[in-house]
Amino acid sequence: MVTSSDIHDEFVSPFALRWAGREMLENWSEQKKWSTARRLWVALAQAERELGLAISQAQIDEMRAKVDDIDFERAAELEKELRHDVMAHIRTFGEQCPKAAPVIHLGATSCYVGDNAEMIQMRDGLALVRKGLVNALARMAAFARKWRDLPTLAYTHFQPAQLTTVGKRACLWAQDLCMDIEEVDRQMVSLPFRGVKGTTGTQASFLELFKGDHEKVKQLNAKVAAAMGFERVAAVTGQTYPRKVDWQVLSALCGVAQSAGKFASDMRLMQSLKEMEEPFGAKQVGSSAMAYKRNPMRCERICGLARFVINMSLNPAHTAATQWFERTLDDSSNRRLCLAESFLAVDSILSLVVNVAEGMVVHEPVIRQRVARELPFMATEPILMAAVAAGGDRQELHERIRVHSMAVSQALYEGGGVNDLLDRIAADPGFAAVKSKMGELSDPRRFVGRAPEQVDEFLAEVVGPLLEQYAADLGAGADLRV
Repeated sequence: MVTSSDIHDEFVSPFALRWAGREMLENWSEQKKWSTARRLWVALAQAERELGLAISQAQIDEMRAKVDDIDFERAAELEKELRHDVMAHIRTFGEQCPKAAPVIHLGATSCYVGDNAEMIQMRDGLALVRKGLVNALARMAAFARKWRDLPTLAYTHFQPAQLTTVGKRACLWAQDLCMDIEEVDRQMVSLPFRGVKGTTGTQASFLELFKGDHEKVKQLNAKVAAAMGFERVAAVTGQTYPRKVDWQVLSALCGVAQSAGKFASDMRLMQSLKEMEEPFGAKQVGSSAMAYKRNPMRCERICGLARFVINMSLNPAHTAATQWFERTLDDSSNRRLCLAESFLAVDSILSLVVNVAEGMVVHEPVIRQRVARELPFMATEPILMAAVAAGGDRQELHERIRVHSMAVSQALYEGGGVNDLLDRIAADPGFAAVKSKMGELSDPRRFVGRAPEQVDEFLAEVVGPLLEQYAADLGAGADLRV
């Protein structure tokens, strides 16, 4: 992981310097990429030996001993000369393994190591994303359970609507995360290995190696896939695996960004209303000019990174649409950026979501004040029904409520501040029969519907099984560097 003391005179990605976690950075590192490539070369040679090619166990053992011992300086020297990164690493590996050099990459094309290694990096990256999602969901669920029945204003069009509860709103955020977990898991299960397909996907070079034995070529493909932990292999490919796969994977990451962006946007709005806020450190500075500011900087970063991921998901769509025949190389430079950076961005986002979700602050007095300001209008309907049931004239009472409501609304618009509609109705002789019940009829809990029960049911029926299924992923915290 890059630290601020390592470099100051060159650009360093903020993902490496500030945001992404160590595991995800390592997953998309050059070390992971090329050590995985070497493992693929070992797996290929091992399978070829098992199927009868003249490859010795000593050659394989020599390769295996050097899988993680990569001379990156030598590889860089060779790439300057060859202008081909895979060939540079084949030569570097061969120099370290002179006995095995003649059989490294035997029958393969560059995409054998490039594409298959990226498949492995995406699979492992998705596992880390799922881990982040599961831990975010666990925090969100705990929050929803704690605040399951605290009435709060719900909003449509960002205008006060009926009441909900703080816990029920959190369930909306949690439900998005549940959908993301299911989609990420689906992508992990369905992710196909490119396999051993040769230069244009026809396996011609391997058919030549095995002297026309189609069955051995099929076995070679299956053996290498199994050695690298894949159950599915792309049925057909060109030189590359179908680039639509990248779009499917990044679409799942885009979904995570959407969920996080929605959660963070809601938090930013509530912090402006002073109903809730993200964690704020004792020595945290909100503004260099305005010392009193408590800006929602973590949620703002979530939103900014979410936009980055959502936009990045368009790259593989364009790449998939513009591939020429069996392969064109204009995908390479784009994919070096969009694959790794999308995963790093989502990892950064989820660390922030976990951090915010486990430290969300609820300001009950403010919430109750805002409810009290709007609730009298909502309470007029049950008050009217109760007064009619007590013998009142519905049309007459409705008119009285309308007059009182208009007067209160006007006062509020003019800065009156306090909604005294219930006091006005209680003082109206027309509602004398229900005056003693006004408190009961205007209790906020009366207006939240089944919100608390929905929280309980959602946590038990949807969230609980997911957290149980992925219990091994639980426990990861969020260590924010900035």
